[in-house]
Amino acid sequence: MVENVIWPAYLDAERSRNEGRRVSEGLAVTDPTVDEIAQAVQQVGYDAVIEREKTYPREYEPRGRVIVKGADDASKSDLLGAVAAYVAAMRK
Repeated sequence: MVENVIWPAYLDAERSRNEGRRVSEGLAVTDPTVDEIAQAVQQVGYDAVIEREKTYPREYEPRGRVIVKGADDASKSDLLGAVAAYVAAMRK
């Protein structure tokens, strides 16, 4: 079983690619939370586990991370794009 990690920085519109953003600016959202990401992962159809006390290596403040389980059939970039789109849709 493949486990993918999604850090909030991957989807953060305020970050550049060099700072860790992994989706296009059009899909990125401002200051995503692990709760929003986990909810979006579940909407996509995978199991999500939140780890709140983790810190992304390029950041100083812990924002946590989301472990995605069972995403064997999707590439990480496809998964991130779908999750970012759901987070943006949830905010509207």
